[in-house]
Amino acid sequence: MADTEVKDGDSGAPPEPESKRFTFPSALTVLALVLLLVWLAAFFIPSGTYQLDEAGSPIPGTYEEISSCDDAAEGTPCVDKGPLDMFRILWVGTPNGLYGVEDSVGTVQSSNEGFLYGSAEIFLFVLAVGAFITVTMKTGAIELGIKRLALRYRKSPTMLIVILMLVFALGGTTYGMWEETLGFYTLMVVLVLAMGLDRMVGATIIFVGAGTGVLASTVNPFATGVASDAAGIAISDGLALRMVMWVVLVAIGIAYVLWYARRVEKDPARSIVGFDADPETGEIGDVPKMTTRQVWVLVVFAVSFLTMIYGFIPWEDIWQNVFGSAYPLPELWELFGDFYFTETSMIFIVAAVVIGIIGGLGEKGTVNAMVAGAADFLGAALVIVVARGITVVMKNTYITDSILNWMEDAVAGTSSVGFSLLAFLVNIPIAFLVPSSSGHAALVMPILAPLADFAGVERSITVTAYQSASGLVNLVTPTSAVLMGGLALAKIGYNKYLKFVGAYLGILFVAVAIFLILATLATGG
Repeated sequence: MADTEVKDGDSGAPPEPESKRFTFPSALTVLALVLLLVWLAAFFIPSGTYQLDEAGSPIPGTYEEISSCDDAAEGTPCVDKGPLDMFRILWVGTPNGLYGVEDSVGTVQSSNEGFLYGSAEIFLFVLAVGAFITVTMKTGAIELGIKRLALRYRKSPTMLIVILMLVFALGGTTYGMWEETLGFYTLMVVLVLAMGLDRMVGATIIFVGAGTGVLASTVNPFATGVASDAAGIAISDGLALRMVMWVVLVAIGIAYVLWYARRVEKDPARSIVGFDADPETGEIGDVPKMTTRQVWVLVVFAVSFLTMIYGFIPWEDIWQNVFGSAYPLPELWELFGDFYFTETSMIFIVAAVVIGIIGGLGEKGTVNAMVAGAADFLGAALVIVVARGITVVMKNTYITDSILNWMEDAVAGTSSVGFSLLAFLVNIPIAFLVPSSSGHAALVMPILAPLADFAGVERSITVTAYQSASGLVNLVTPTSAVLMGGLALAKIGYNKYLKFVGAYLGILFVAVAIFLILATLATGG
């Protein structure tokens, strides 16, 4: 044996390379592959459109395949699927995912006249959040504040996780808090790392909290509101069912995250994502008191986020739907009436400058921190653009309505309970293709609602089936800009997130199906 070892060692042959383990691709790569697959599928899926009513909703039974642009009348939808035409659609799909404009026939191009369809507002919002958080971190106020918070809850993080998830779930059920969560991922990750937990806990406090809240939306104008309106019913129809679903499903979500957090706390080796060398993961000893500057930094920081949250909530719509009266603070409503990502981006940019001044960073230090922060968040911003580019390709090849038409045929002529479950199942692939909850509702509900009448199912149950499917898919689909962007911000691989969330999705699927069956039977279905 000794001779053999010497001989092998003297042979001069290069050592065999170690086998490389498969590494799951990054979020951008996953989305690029999805974009390519959708584009290839568009060659084989017929292109078509529904006729629209005055509200812009598809009219059931009006689907027609469209012809090539050589045979189409001027001003009517058409698409050419020659290799060069399709290549152009693919080539400009992602740029139009940033700044494309949708015209009257539904195509998205930068040269169109119409409404902005691209994600330019969200793109700038993400960069502004990066600048804002990085400047705040440079002052040391967040790090010190988190350490003091972690010091207080380090022996019992359960209460903190429960409170935070309830807050996100309330945001999800009332106003569809999803895109707006992008500003919180870095904070949550740093917080849980300081408490001895892993990144997955920080990310899923938001994903599971807000995502489950959106799934069980009660008065969310962007999901329940749009769907109810498209179905021709009031948003209060089916509210009792959705409130019970919210209580039960959010409780399940909190229990699921707590179960994982306790498992990691007891045995760090069981962490799905592992622990990195971030300084926040170290043991917390004596934590100094905060200076006056740092306290004021946190005040400005908190006020900025609270202003964003207040501005995003459609108070007037909620007040009208719930109480049947005008919002009692009309001045504030007028101030925040058109408040969204554009206004929020400026809040964060201005707040970053103010925090830099209060924190003593100086002009150069503040500017450098803002630029560095925007650069750190650029990857997440690009993920959002590519995700939007996928839907641009679908719109410009007119395959969305074709897929919707297949789903319409699939749910026709079933029993009441069967229809409720099919409405849920059918909306799952549609939610993958149309990640926008309001866009999904506008496409599907004008078709499913009339079908529900024939099946003897209340339209409100169909609304619940739609939003449950949309919420379920939003927790897992790689076409969701928020999901992929949030994972990028939290530095978690999509494959590892799937490993965490798989069982939870199964639980949600079964729970939603049970609720739909019971609701259908209870209403005479």
